[in-house]
Amino acid sequence: MQANLHEPIESLLCAPLTTKRRFSDCLVANHTLHEFLENELVRAGFEMVDDAHSTERTLHLPLDHWIDVGALCMLTRSTEPTSLFDSRGDLVAWRGHKDPRQCTGKMVTEANCFRIRYAWDFLQLNEEVLDVMGLSDIRGEISQLAEVRGNLYLGNGSVVQPGCFIEGNVVIGENCVIGPNAYIHGNTSIADNCHIGHGVEVSNSVFYEHVTVGHNVYVGDSIVGNHALLGAGTVLSNKRHDGRNQRALIRGELIDTGRQELGAIIGDGVRTGVNTTVFPGRKIGNGRTTRPGALIEHDMM
Repeated sequence: MQANLHEPIESLLCAPLTTKRRFSDCLVANHTLHEFLENELVRAGFEMVDDAHSTERTLHLPLDHWIDVGALCMLTRSTEPTSLFDSRGDLVAWRGHKDPRQCTGKMVTEANCFRIRYAWDFLQLNEEVLDVMGLSDIRGEISQLAEVRGNLYLGNGSVVQPGCFIEGNVVIGENCVIGPNAYIHGNTSIADNCHIGHGVEVSNSVFYEHVTVGHNVYVGDSIVGNHALLGAGTVLSNKRHDGRNQRALIRGELIDTGRQELGAIIGDGVRTGVNTTVFPGRKIGNGRTTRPGALIEHDMM
């Protein structure tokens, strides 16, 4: 069986993550989305091919859809060019043609799957991946005065300093410094070369590479891009007072995210001044900065 992964037609709805980054290069559990999906398909017995080497028997999958690999099996048995849709009518995969619009057959799956349409959908995918995380794998150093509960992957050269409390499932990449006295919990992924400072709390979030977090910072249900710096006392809040779902502004329209807890989507190279507070569901674009004590009520794109 062969499979070919395709970039989505529409990726700008995931800005600022995809403003200067391909959709396939967004991170899930410290792997690019392309690497992660390719590994899952290879594990299921598929041979990965590119467009030039695809045939009528090749399975084509858009990168913006997460689906149980087992649900693709019925599509591999189709005898005519066929498109596979989920129960909401979104295209999941196709075979028999390089262009799904040329497929004459149609299948619908009731399998658990969802479309990665907005930036916060990467949080959901990260949660689902880490929920099935295997046993801990400790390759770095954990202080005897730190405590770890649940599953933790700690990369080479990374150090968890005294007073830290980590409740997995948590993935920490290589050459990171955590703490002292940091609290990391929820399904959290921290990529390589990050520094999480004293007294920081990180809950259910995704950090890209080279992120620096000053002391006494709170990050809840957020995604933080490469080389971002969160100044001391920064708060990325993630809950509404009324308990309703968070909404986010996309192309001038408020979208219900379906999440009661959603923090900020922080672009690459963002720097927040000390004691900056960011309202839930807000986005800060690449390279933007905030002044000390700033209150971010609206997107900064």
